[in-house]
Amino acid sequence: MIHVRNLTKYYGDYAAVQDVSFDVADGQIVGFLGPNGAGKSTTMRILAGYLTATSGKATIDRLDVFWDSVEVRRRIGYMPESCPLYGEMRVREYLDFRAGLKGMAGGSTRRKRIDYVLERCWVDDVQTQLIGTLSKGYRQRVGLADALLANPPVLILDEPTAGLDPKQIRSVRGLIKELGQEHTILLSTHILSEVEATCNRVIIINKGKVAVSRSLEELKASAQAKAHIHLVVSGSRDPNGFRGVDGVIDMRLLSDPYAERIQLRITTRDVGDLTPRLCQFAAENEWLLLELNVVRPTLEDLFVQITEDEDSSQAALVSPLM
Repeated sequence: MIHVRNLTKYYGDYAAVQDVSFDVADGQIVGFLGPNGAGKSTTMRILAGYLTATSGKATIDRLDVFWDSVEVRRRIGYMPESCPLYGEMRVREYLDFRAGLKGMAGGSTRRKRIDYVLERCWVDDVQTQLIGTLSKGYRQRVGLADALLANPPVLILDEPTAGLDPKQIRSVRGLIKELGQEHTILLSTHILSEVEATCNRVIIINKGKVAVSRSLEELKASAQAKAHIHLVVSGSRDPNGFRGVDGVIDMRLLSDPYAERIQLRITTRDVGDLTPRLCQFAAENEWLLLELNVVRPTLEDLFVQITEDEDSSQAALVSPLM
């Protein structure tokens, strides 16, 4: 449904997006992640037809976002990070105005659709209120209602939960998950638990380039592979003996080796196989096993690691001449 190849956007000499390529299949909900300034919003604006790319190609539903811009806009609902709403208009009046711009039929059909998005996005209680008097959270929801108005096959949502309270965030997550049954969704957010709760796939962009494009299951499998064991033992022997247990790749002492409670961090490729071996080794060598915890990295840990690794690899390519 969304096809991006070698997309590049320069602002003067600054490359906001560099050679970005990815695909979003029909019916997927894809989390589009990255640090501030990574190029997420620029990419989304290009897909929505608000910006033109310097080079590369992007299509939505097989239509080129540059050459078929009007037809592409008929197929997308775009919610920018800061919704440019008309503050002097009332909520219902604004949505009726936007429906007209989108070419929606008038009369009862339009009224029913407006009623639907007002209720779906929890703004029916302020439908007669001036937009300029609304809180940021309500304005975000009006922007989401606008994106849903014409029932487009593709939704491009840039920080849809910004400014919402925890209860509203949970409600929007549920809504996005429901909408994923009818729409293809590209979702940008900094709330990684939101991605875990709603998305099928994750694209991480850093410094204008795609660092990772994987399914959520593949990322979770990666987290599984990078799990480690936190061990707390008590005894009088050398704790370095744990290094010799079959399956231990690395071991770090997190406390004084002569302390009453010795803390170890053990890295392994297979937590399931190593755990009973560690228990057996402790019993055979007179170690009192006080704690054994398997620590798996969260999506947030993986995000930080991926972006930091990417930064490190790019820095390594630049060799300073002194």
